[in-house]
Amino acid sequence: MPERRPQLDPILPYCGPPPESLLTAWNLAPLPLALCAAPLALAAFRRDIPRGPALLASAALFLAFVSPLCALTVALFAARGLHHLVLVLVAAPALALAWPHRLPFARTGGFVGLSVFLWLWHLPAAYTLAWNSHAIYWLMQAGLLGSAFAFWSQVFHAERPAERLASVGMVLALAGQMGLIAAILTFSPRLLYLQHLGVTEAYGLAALADQQLAGLVMWVPGMLPLALLGALLLRRGWREASLT
Repeated sequence: MPERRPQLDPILPYCGPPPESLLTAWNLAPLPLALCAAPLALAAFRRDIPRGPALLASAALFLAFVSPLCALTVALFAARGLHHLVLVLVAAPALALAWPHRLPFARTGGFVGLSVFLWLWHLPAAYTLAWNSHAIYWLMQAGLLGSAFAFWSQVFHAERPAERLASVGMVLALAGQMGLIAAILTFSPRLLYLQHLGVTEAYGLAALADQQLAGLVMWVPGMLPLALLGALLLRRGWREASLT
């Protein structure tokens, strides 16, 4: 008789299997809890860190990595898109406001790094690597959050009017990239992320419809705040440049 091979366990991504109930799908692992507590802990020990932005950063990190949103990203790619928006558009700007210092490499490094990690997260091959490896998952999450923090540090702490106008260009360029990724997700005729195949139906969505919803999430909640912020920064930078 042929030898029976042992059945391998399916690969479980970080945050575990798709949740059967969101009420119990909390991630209470030490790493995400420590990550959430870090901004508030730093604000408690340093007087130059504003409490409000630190609290907002902790709340956004809690939503992204501890709340049921983390588990929902395993089921829905649209939830993954929302998860990334929370990091890039809430947690990272709050950290940049809480840390009132301009990073020396933020001028170009933040924008380039954020662009690279945004595209990496949406490349099916890289997405598969992050799905199959917890270490790569955290590496890509750290790269996304860290580069977004550097990016917003440059935007918020630019000193000269010319630098502020340049920051406006980077915000608009970021919005353009997000719009392009959103268009690819929304109008792609085929499923790009096979990991969600056969899972999304439990939430009332076909896998391709879930992918299209992810594009719409990036398009509307993602681009509109960036466009508004870019317009406000452009107005302020133009006024300051005209006074010099």
